[in-house]
Amino acid sequence: MRICGLQTLSLVDYPGKLAATVFTGGCNLRCPFCHNALLVNRLEENPETHSVPEVLDFLRTRRGLLDGVVISGGEPLLQPGVEDFARAVKELGFSVKLDTNGCFPHRLEGLLTSGLVDYVAMDIKNSPARYPETVGLPAFDVSPIRESAALLMGGSTAYEFRTTLVREFHTAEDLLAVGAWLKGAPRYFLQRFVDSGVLVGQGLHPFSPEEMREFAQLLQPFFGEVALRGVD
Repeated sequence: MRICGLQTLSLVDYPGKLAATVFTGGCNLRCPFCHNALLVNRLEENPETHSVPEVLDFLRTRRGLLDGVVISGGEPLLQPGVEDFARAVKELGFSVKLDTNGCFPHRLEGLLTSGLVDYVAMDIKNSPARYPETVGLPAFDVSPIRESAALLMGGSTAYEFRTTLVREFHTAEDLLAVGAWLKGAPRYFLQRFVDSGVLVGQGLHPFSPEEMREFAQLLQPFFGEVALRGVD
C-alpha cells in the first residue's frame, strides 16, 4: 500500500470525529479540477512517503486522542492491502472513513460486508452523461460508478455523496440529473472548487458562493440533507 501523505489531525475530514488522514498515491481518473496532482499524475514529485508500519505505530500513540482514521487519495481502492490496513486500524480501536471515486465496486463491497469501514464518502463527478469529459477519460464507462452508488444506497454503512462544482463542467441541468439518479440519499455535499496550484488541469474556475447556495436549494428536494463545503 503506497502512502504518500499523513495529516496527523483533521477536524473536518471525518464528520463528527477527530481524525488522522492517510493519503494514498495514484488514481485511475484524470479529473482536470483535482486539487492534488502530486497524488495523481505527478507522484515522482511527491516528497512524502510513509510505510504502513510507520503509520500504524503513529496511530498507536494517538489511541484515546483521535476518534477515527480517513483513508483517502488518490484512489485508495487501487491499493493492494487496503483491506489489511483498514483491519489493522479498526483493531487499534479507530473508526474508519473511506474516500473513494466509486470505480471499484467489488472492492468497496468487500470492505462494506466485512465491516472494515464505518463511513464512506463517494465522489460524484457529474451527471452520468457527462462523466467521461469530467473525469478526463473520453472512453470512461460509468457502470461501476452506478454500481458503487447502489451498494451504498442499499446498504447499512453511513455514507455521503459529494460533488466538487466547477464552472467549466457543471450546470443546473447536470445537477438535476444527479438528483434524479441519487434521489433518496441521506447526505449530498456540494464542494466549491479551489485552485490549489497543483491541479491536474488548468484554466478552471469556481462558482460564486451565491451560485453555490442556489444549486443547494435546487437539489434539496432530492436528498435528506444538502450542504455546502468551502463556502463561508
